[in-house]
Amino acid sequence: MKYETYIFDMDGTILDTIEDLTVTTNYAMEKMGYPKHTIEEVKWFVGNGIMMLIKRAVPEGTSEEDIKRTHTFFMEHYKDHCNDKTGPYEGIIELLNKLKAADKKLAVVSNKADGPVKVLAQEIFPGLFDVAIGERPGINKKPARDMVDEAIKQLGADRDKTVYIGDTNVDFETAKNSELDCILVSWGFRGREFIEQYDAEYYVDRPEEIINI
Repeated sequence: MKYETYIFDMDGTILDTIEDLTVTTNYAMEKMGYPKHTIEEVKWFVGNGIMMLIKRAVPEGTSEEDIKRTHTFFMEHYKDHCNDKTGPYEGIIELLNKLKAADKKLAVVSNKADGPVKVLAQEIFPGLFDVAIGERPGINKKPARDMVDEAIKQLGADRDKTVYIGDTNVDFETAKNSELDCILVSWGFRGREFIEQYDAEYYVDRPEEIINI
């Protein structure tokens, strides 16, 4: 393994969160009297943070005030329901255990709210991630490099020996902005055909392939 530090995206990369995200999105839509969405639709809403998810989900022309109300409904529901049906993708826990056993440094950075990120990292991957960072005031969301820089700082990691792993164009852009090699995974929210549009260093179809890079 050529890298010493592995920084992972969360949604669509290590965790299949789409069902809980869809349920909560539709809860917020229902509270506002807006049309609901399918899982496939919500897959394309995610990636740029919860506020952007809401802006993509509400009807065109929705006022800023109503967007904020919808966001509030989402956040109130999701904090208590972020782990109802969420779980790791097949092979992810085995991958993380192997990396940990090889003394690699592990972090997760996500545009999901910081609270749920930390809850999910601890509840589903206890003891595996050294750092978990989500969206919070004072730190720019991905694809800005801020979260990655903060993770590297907290880990005391060598940037030249760090790799970023994600499943969307936002993750590819985050890796490039952070001056890191990028691994894009095909099992997430976008699929192999979509991610191959981007010039990542590696593409993988199964978690165990990451061990061999």
